[in-house]
This record gives sequence, structure tokens and C-alpha cells, in this order.
Amino acid sequence: MNDRRNIAIFASGAGSNAKTIIEHFTCHPSINVSLIVCNNPYAGVLQHAENYRVPLILIEKERFYKGDGYVEHLKNAEIDFIVLAGFLWKVPDTILEAYSSGILNIHPALLPKYGGKGMYGARVHQAVITAKDDISGITIHNVDAVYDNGEIVFQATCPVEEHDTADSLAAKIHQLEHAYYPKIIEDYLNR
Repeated sequence: MNDRRNIAIFASGAGSNAKTIIEHFTCHPSINVSLIVCNNPYAGVLQHAENYRVPLILIEKERFYKGDGYVEHLKNAEIDFIVLAGFLWKVPDTILEAYSSGILNIHPALLPKYGGKGMYGARVHQAVITAKDDISGITIHNVDAVYDNGEIVFQATCPVEEHDTADSLAAKIHQLEHAYYPKIIEDYLNR
């Protein structure tokens, strides 16, 4: 096994998880964030890629789903592992097959509740509050061909209090994501 593992982070939005992951692995002896893959030309994650000098590719839907899924680009960049960090497109079979040894995703709820197509961001937090759940949290899981369905690797919880809104719950969830996701990625790669 190669001593150095190269990660590609797939992200669609602001990129706070991507930033935390990049910072965690800066100067790491065996794990490197070596590519950001983004489907949104206006995403905040693009600035993080620039600030941390991580190579970036902007992808387009037709090639992602009906072409090669950018697998050749990933292989040329020597990517060993993929991490989804707020990436809103379903991963196509071409990538699932090429990276069957590992793709991790983080979901802002305790799966299997509040998962599936269209369940992301504020929609998830509002659903938790509407259901009057007293806990929420994060789920880190393997990616398969179904949204939010893969084997659960890790979960962490936080209380949902009576006064919480979707925004205040989102802030709690972000704290959990930033505290745990980089470390769980590292543990997963070092197992």
C-alpha cells in the first residue's frame, strides 16, 4: 500500500467542512487533500481551494452522469479516496465502481431518519424541529447507489431544545461536523 493517501473533496456550497478537512490534513505525514471537485461555479469552496492552493476542477452535469464521471481526471490526479462535504449531486455508478474501496459522506441528521433525495441543509433541520425530536446529530457513512443509504461509520448527537430554530440547530450540527469529520476520515484511512 502506498504510504501517501490522496483525497478529493467533492463540495457544492460554502465549503466550511472542506476547509476544516484541508486544515486538519495540512502537513499530515500520510494523508493529503489534493483535489477539490465542485459543481457550482459560485460556491464558497472555490475560495478555500484557492487560499489553500488545492487544485480544483469544476464539473458539469452531462459529463458527470453520462460521460466518464471525471474518473480519468481523478485517476490522473492519483486520488485514492473521495470525501463528500456538502456535495448535492448523487454520485454516479462510474465513480462508485472506480472508488469501491471508499467514498465517505457526512449527513446533518441521524440516519436513517431525515435522509434521501432533497434532504440537505435547512430542510433537514426544519424536519427535525417540526417532528419535535429531542436529539439530532451527524452521520458519517459510506456512499452507495442510494442517497444516504450506505453503511454508517459514525454518528454524534446534540440536543434539540425547545427554542431551537433551523438556523440554531444548523450551528450545532456544524460544530459536530467540524469536530468529528476530519478525525473520522483519518481513522477510516488508517484502519
